Order: sequence, then C-alpha cells, then structure tokens
Amino acid sequence: MSMIEVKNVTKSFKIKKEKTMETLTVLKDFSVNFDQEGVTVLLGPSGTGKSTLLRCINGLETVDAGDILVNGLSVNHKKDLSKIRMDCGMVFQSTVLFPQFDVLHNLTMSPIKLLKMPKTEAEEKARILLNKVGLASKEKAMHNELSGGEQQRIAIARALMMNPKALLLDEITSALDPEMTSEVLKILESLAAEGVCMLCVTHEMQFARHVASRIIFMEKGSMVCDTNAEDFFTNARQNNERINKFLQFIGE
Repeated sequence: MSMIEVKNVTKSFKIKKEKTMETLTVLKDFSVNFDQEGVTVLLGPSGTGKSTLLRCINGLETVDAGDILVNGLSVNHKKDLSKIRMDCGMVFQSTVLFPQFDVLHNLTMSPIKLLKMPKTEAEEKARILLNKVGLASKEKAMHNELSGGEQQRIAIARALMMNPKALLLDEITSALDPEMTSEVLKILESLAAEGVCMLCVTHEMQFARHVASRIIFMEKGSMVCDTNAEDFFTNARQNNERINKFLQFIGE
C-alpha cells in the first residue's frame, strides 16, 4: 500500500462569470499514488489542479467524487482528518505565523497541544530545527521582524515539528525575491538529502531538475506525464509538444 493513494478524484468549484454561476472542474477522475520516499514535483500551467490536489490530500478541500487515503485513512471521514493533517504537514504560499507570539512559541504550540509533547522537549526540538533551517538566532523574534524567506524557513520547521510522514509544499517561493528563494530551496535540498518525503508545487525548474526524484506534469485537471526528472527534461520534452512549450515559456 502506498502512503498516499489518490483514487479517481474529481473536484470542482463554483465560479461567477458575468451574471451566472458556472462549474469549473479542476481535477477530473484523477488517480496517483505516492510512496514514503523521494521528492515529487507537480508541474503545469496555473489553474490546472496542482495546489488543489495538495489541499485535497491534506483535507483542506473536500472531494466531489473519489477518495484519498493517507496511510489507509480516508479524507472523506472527518474523524480521520486530524491524523491525516499531522501525517501531511503543509506549507503554503503565504506563511501565517501567530503575530502575538515569538518564533519559539509558534513552533511549540501544536506539538504541545496535539502531540502532548512536554514543553521542554518541544522547545529542544524547535531549537534543533531552527538550527537546521539556519535561524537559531531568531527564536525570540516576532513575525514582523522576519524577512519573507525567514518566515518560510520557519514555516518548514513548524511543519517538521509534528513529525509528518510527508511535506506538502504549495508554491512556497512564489512571493519571494531570488535571494530569499535561494535560501528556502537550499533548506529543501538538505531535507531531500535526508530522505524527507515531499510533494512540491513549484515553478523553480532548477530545483525540479536537481532535487526531484519524480515529476508529474498536469494540465486541465489531468495527468499528462509521470516520470523521473532526467526523463522529463529530455525525453518527455522532446516527445511532448505541450511540455516543451511549457518549459520554453518559463525559460527552461
């Protein structure tokens, strides 16, 4: 059994177009499995269901049809969602830290409350992770004292505090400048080298090329290609005009 099993999932949203409401289907009978190893990068044009897939896996969006199992637990069962969310730590485009608390408190709140981790143990682990992401000196900093790149690195550390079996990363560098992006990608590269399982939505092609063990290309809610990075940037590009056009458009 794979760690994450996506089974024939369909997901739609109601959107307002002029004076009427229309249905936009972003995932169409979509199926894919993820094992507990490696880095999978989800690529494709905007609006093609990549971020929605991550949100459905984490239970932040309900599916219209089909099912998603995380270690055998279904996202369709509300009683399983808290365990699923602990197993699949998610980091978003916009990081939201609790502004009234310092960094250390932000990192330790959830493990203390949800995992019943002793405060001293939680703080020790938080300091280890802050050191891992290069921010050991920021444990007493407040959210408005941190750069965007620092906030994203802290968000990664916060997700790791819950001992997740996978990290779901949704365009976490999209709002960062190149220098901050480089800081965050270095952290992800180091986590990948340690064997942390990651599912990433990104347009950072160099990261995808050098770190991804698997690339899934999506368009209009369906899977176009599922292969390793080397094959994607060579054979898939040569044999699929749509993929080649996408890579040319983003400058790869």
